[in-house]
Amino acid sequence: MKIINTDFKGLKIIKKETFKDRRGYNRELFHNKLINKKFPFEILTFSKKNVLRGLHFQIKKPQGKFITVLKGKIFDVAVDCRLNSKTFGKYFSMILSDKENTSIFMPKGFAHGYCVLSDDCLIHYKMTNYRHKNLERGIRWYDDQINIKWPIKNPIVSKRDNDNISFKEYFKLK
Repeated sequence: MKIINTDFKGLKIIKKETFKDRRGYNRELFHNKLINKKFPFEILTFSKKNVLRGLHFQIKKPQGKFITVLKGKIFDVAVDCRLNSKTFGKYFSMILSDKENTSIFMPKGFAHGYCVLSDDCLIHYKMTNYRHKNLERGIRWYDDQINIKWPIKNPIVSKRDNDNISFKEYFKLK
């Protein structure tokens, strides 16, 4: 496994090994010595093509996330919501797919979203904190200030994600 640092402090890309032979392959998904965090909570999401989810985060009990695509391909986005960060309000994006066997780790303080580019997609999350439904928040995926260049038109979005507040509105509340 190889870690690639980004311009966003703590946000890392993890390139993992795939061992192939005539029977198929074996992949390393996670190695604790590379990301030395405790991950007490894991989830699996399934989404169909053109589904867009996000931009999600938790207040008071924020979560670091280690994200791996097990099947399919997504455009993955991390928005820096850390007030004292030099990349505050900026976003990082990349394509994640099962073909490249690459994961991303985003530390606490990022909002996360993605859109599905393949027919369907399975995503595995390792989280540094448990899910607390009453602490979940979201920023509009179409926020003008963040101005994410999503690669799809007319995404399939939940009412909840469409009704999220703007980045500016959220930080006025803090």
